[in-house]
Amino acid sequence: MSVLVNKNSKIIVQGFTGSEGTFHAGQMIDYGTNVVGGVTPGKGGQEHLGKPVFNTVKEAVDKAAADTSIIFVPPAFAADAIMEAAEAGIKVIICITEGIPTADMVKVKAYISNKDCRLIGPNCPGVITPEEAKVGIMPGFIFKKGNIGIVSKSGTLTYEAADQVVKQGFGISTAIGIGGDPIIGTTTKEAVELLMNDDETHAIVMIGEIGGNLEAEAAKWIKADGNRKPVVGFIAGQTAPSGRTMGHAGAIVGGAEDTAQAKMKILAENGIHVVSSPAKIGVMVASVLKK
Repeated sequence: MSVLVNKNSKIIVQGFTGSEGTFHAGQMIDYGTNVVGGVTPGKGGQEHLGKPVFNTVKEAVDKAAADTSIIFVPPAFAADAIMEAAEAGIKVIICITEGIPTADMVKVKAYISNKDCRLIGPNCPGVITPEEAKVGIMPGFIFKKGNIGIVSKSGTLTYEAADQVVKQGFGISTAIGIGGDPIIGTTTKEAVELLMNDDETHAIVMIGEIGGNLEAEAAKWIKADGNRKPVVGFIAGQTAPSGRTMGHAGAIVGGAEDTAQAKMKILAENGIHVVSSPAKIGVMVASVLKK
């Protein structure tokens, strides 16, 4: 059992022959991920990194039985790439692309709402089920197999949390980088819910940041769900001035409830073990599991 991706996932790379797609697909293949091919319009029939290139996602689904896609397509074309994957029947669509116009993502969100698929991202590091499938840009060597799930808006803090959990003698079931844009496919709550319902995940690390209400929604759901598994929470941006954009497009403190301090309070009120520094994530995971 794993969440979203595993050793049986049949993965294609959209934007396969571009520089980003080539580099990261190579890393994914080296990790042992089951990459069955890639898509670059006009280059169908060729071979790249020892894998077939298809002209369309539908062709990749028909010929290679692809069920998962990772997208390294420039921002201007990425929305079309997501919708093409959804239309072709891809079940898990992971979009790494940063800088997709918000207006484009509004269309994407509406388009995929009645499709049988799940979008992770955009502007995210991807998803990894350690020692089975790395569908993203994360450094695979940091992640060891285990029972701690990670949900994070931040790519860098995903790796930091994994590193700390591993150094405490635990491992990761699946880590999901949801992305930091204002409009994303899978929310914090939805990602946490996937891990809550995964038998092999015994605890969850939830990393958020200033801006928006995704973490508050997730915290309230966790409590309403009965706090079935311990959740360790961290909110980035504690020193950010109100009203200032910090890093991610989604990280704008809009009102009193958007600040890191307000979010940390909401998390704590809903039974989440909140840490004030990312350096304390691993220690907190160890302490809640040893209780």
